[in-house]
Amino acid sequence: MPRQRMSAAVRHEEPRGDNELLARIAAGSQAALAELIARHGRGLRTFAARYLGHAGDAEDVVQEVFVTVWKQAARFDPNRGRASTWLYRITANRCIDQRRRRALLSFMGLDDVGVELAAPEADAEATTAARQELAIVRDGLSRLPERQRMALLLRAVGDLDIAAIAEVMESSAGSAEQLLVRGRRALRDHLAMAAPSRERKS
Repeated sequence: MPRQRMSAAVRHEEPRGDNELLARIAAGSQAALAELIARHGRGLRTFAARYLGHAGDAEDVVQEVFVTVWKQAARFDPNRGRASTWLYRITANRCIDQRRRRALLSFMGLDDVGVELAAPEADAEATTAARQELAIVRDGLSRLPERQRMALLLRAVGDLDIAAIAEVMESSAGSAEQLLVRGRRALRDHLAMAAPSRERKS
């Protein structure tokens, strides 16, 4: 077989190999999952690390990707695209989620919590404490007045500036800015009030 035709044949076999692995994963084969990780894990980690700018976050993202693959392999439809494209789409979505989460933590002044969660060397106690703190932030957000919560999320998650937030919320820029100030202050107060109960539990 000429070299050109052989190369084309190999390229056509690669997607079918991935499809077969996904079918085996859907049937519960951990060996197939390990083979898929060996085949695509490095590329996905490189993509995530370059997108996020943090190798530790990229490792976490790719672990989440393959957990998703393990749970949802049966949903993959080879008639709608390549398996590798599906994997990268999942990875891209997880990267976006990770960046939004970090943006929220940064906006709330809790960057150190995110670092603790992402750090591979973080011990179980530190990880548990960080998760508790995130739960408190979520609880605090749920307790805010609706417009304060909306303004904060538009800023932190949607990455909108004050003018855009004011437009979305049909208010003045000054009102939008005050919503952000009051909402952030309320969240910090909520976190401070929750601190004694965290210490008693620890």
